[in-house]
Amino acid sequence: MLPEALTVLATAGGTAVVQAAGTDAWDGLRRRVAVWFGRGDAERESGELARLDQTASALDAGDGGSAERIRIRQEALWQARFEGLLEGLTQDERDRAAAELQSLLDAHRSSGTVVGDGGLVVGGDLNVSADNHSVAGGVVNGGVHLSSPPPPPVSSQG
Repeated sequence: MLPEALTVLATAGGTAVVQAAGTDAWDGLRRRVAVWFGRGDAERESGELARLDQTASALDAGDGGSAERIRIRQEALWQARFEGLLEGLTQDERDRAAAELQSLLDAHRSSGTVVGDGGLVVGGDLNVSADNHSVAGGVVNGGVHLSSPPPPPVSSQG
């Protein structure tokens, strides 16, 4: 049985896989997860890419009430896969693999926008605007730093 910290890490991995599927972040995360599972074995890595593609297809096929069931099932499946790999390693290998997985997840979180239930996380700039009598809004949970926009570029026409 894994320590709680590794179970939490495996859960985060499963959630990241499911949340990234079908987004701009998918290709990068898909590749990094396959490399992590492959552990240097190209054939195993290829198999993981196929499994990840199956997950994306399953999530894309869900509609209505089935979509939530599919999402929950896929998260649990990937959590179990992450846990299974970690459990099968020696302590030194497990420590190294856990650090690699944590780094992979940290890079994923900071690489751009991650959409989840109830919101999104953005690593970088996010602009919300409204025009033509439309409405735009947002809610911030956490700190915000506001500054004046940079001045417009000076025209060099003479």
